[in-house]
Amino acid sequence: MVGVFREGHNKRPGRNRGPINFGPPPSPWRKRVPLVAAVAVAVVLAAGVAIKVNAHPGRENHVHVLKAPLAGVINNYWYDYRSDIEEADNELRKDLRRAKTEQDRREAWAEYNQELRDARKDYTQEMVEKGYITRSRGEVIVGD
Repeated sequence: MVGVFREGHNKRPGRNRGPINFGPPPSPWRKRVPLVAAVAVAVVLAAGVAIKVNAHPGRENHVHVLKAPLAGVINNYWYDYRSDIEEADNELRKDLRRAKTEQDRREAWAEYNQELRDARKDYTQEMVEKGYITRSRGEVIVGD
């Protein structure tokens, strides 16, 4: 008697090996692609937030535009003021559309602010001259 088992059953078990791959080895980036994509999306979002944060602060931080006429009097001076504001808005829109650099945008906003100041000054001056409002005079106190 040669062996207790049938032929082939008394062999040693083979080593645990993975399946044979006949193709090229897998790329080390294959498992990292989702991570790289997530990082790329995060970078794009961060850049968008940074651009938004560094963007112009908006009209609320500029020269105040009157919503109602001074002394509640609607006259030609009020309409002139409103038309000056509309003209300044249109010019700002055109200047910003043509702007190629950040310096151009700053200059456009500076010009817009100056036009708003001039329009308000002219309107206030006309209303003072017509007697609708009085210009407040500053008071200086010297000593105690």
